[in-house]
Amino acid sequence: MSIDGTETFISHLIELRDRLLKAVIAWIVLFVCLFPFASDLYAVLAQPLIDKLPQGGQMIATEVVTPFFVPIKVAMMTAFLGALPVILYQIWAFIAPGLYAHERKLVVPMVLASLVLFACGMAFAYFLVFPVVFGFIVGIAPVGVAVMTDIGKYLDFVITMFLAFGITFEVPIVVVALAITGMVEIAKFKEARPYVIVGAFVIGAIFTPPDVISQIMLAVPLWLLYELGIIVAGWMVKTRKTPPQVEDEPYSPMSEADLDGELDRIEEEQKKLT
Repeated sequence: MSIDGTETFISHLIELRDRLLKAVIAWIVLFVCLFPFASDLYAVLAQPLIDKLPQGGQMIATEVVTPFFVPIKVAMMTAFLGALPVILYQIWAFIAPGLYAHERKLVVPMVLASLVLFACGMAFAYFLVFPVVFGFIVGIAPVGVAVMTDIGKYLDFVITMFLAFGITFEVPIVVVALAITGMVEIAKFKEARPYVIVGAFVIGAIFTPPDVISQIMLAVPLWLLYELGIIVAGWMVKTRKTPPQVEDEPYSPMSEADLDGELDRIEEEQKKLT
């Protein structure tokens, strides 16, 4: 490697370090601001289960340090989500100089759409899925059995569900990206539709509790989002392949007088050269 290449590599490493440091600082600053409200954040997160517990029911902590660390984890995850725009901007600022103009135009909307869809997936799980799931779990408890969930186990369950539904809502982005890059044709996506539907219900059975309603609430959105991705990808591919229409200017032949004048000019230029 040449000296210039080594200097360039080192400068990139320094820039990467600086941008990672800015991202981490944004995360830490937001976490410090949210730290006093850690217990309140966990209370909001646990509300869907609290609402379904029998009167007098409550959550429990089976380990000594769990009441302290679990709310702190919630605050850290909330701070990370809040600092995500800053983190993504630092990543974008680092890789943008190495991208072509058309790649920049494609990456920014897709990243923003990914954030919005992931947030929609989490909201869908929190407001629609959790009440159904917890109502089912509490409802099937045998008589005389008190449902008291450990707060650490509950947090693990919630994170799994958030990831499952957040990633599920990213399906249109994956479909559009594969179609635009030419890796998969639109016709192939349509042919794979039956397998996607079966796979959606399999995924729903794996990542949701063993009740049919929650499985359907994961499988059906996954399938519908897949169909949405096909529609959007088909439109975008068609738009990119359609060349811009340029109006042709009418052809106007040179008149005889203009032709004679051009010939005279050429002869005079030749005389000057000789």
